[in-house]
Amino acid sequence: MEKINDSEGHPSSSHQTLKGTSKWATSLENLLEDPEGVKRFREFLKKEFSEENVLFWLACEEFKKTQGKKQMQEKAKEIYMTFLSSKASSQVNVEGQSRLNETILETPHPLMFQKLQDQIFNLMKYDSYSRFLKSDIFLNHKKCEEQEENSPEAQTAAKRASRIYNT
Repeated sequence: MEKINDSEGHPSSSHQTLKGTSKWATSLENLLEDPEGVKRFREFLKKEFSEENVLFWLACEEFKKTQGKKQMQEKAKEIYMTFLSSKASSQVNVEGQSRLNETILETPHPLMFQKLQDQIFNLMKYDSYSRFLKSDIFLNHKKCEEQEENSPEAQTAAKRASRIYNT
């Protein structure tokens, strides 16, 4: 397999060189792995009145890391009461939600919310995420990043030297 190099002759790897908005634009997964990306996405979802979707997704991710039955029961109940119960303060709209009743909270396991989390992920991926990439929040952040990258302070001596000697 042939290696691809960037304009400066360095091996190109989209996973290593992409960051910020460039990385966010490649996939929702990349966006959700970046705390700044999550912050901007939440800001966008808040304006769309659907911030509970990303909050539920994040809560499920944290839940998977929970150790101990008592802690799992507490977190499972918190997720249920916050996002899934008919009286939830930040109710998410998922299919089959009525079938998930409080009895399941007695015997929690790390993947108990997985199907519902996947539904919310797909809802965000095919709905909110594409609008986010066209939103002012995303575009303004991208513009700020580009201005920072092109500022004289951001240009390293090596880059300046390579421009001088490669002209």
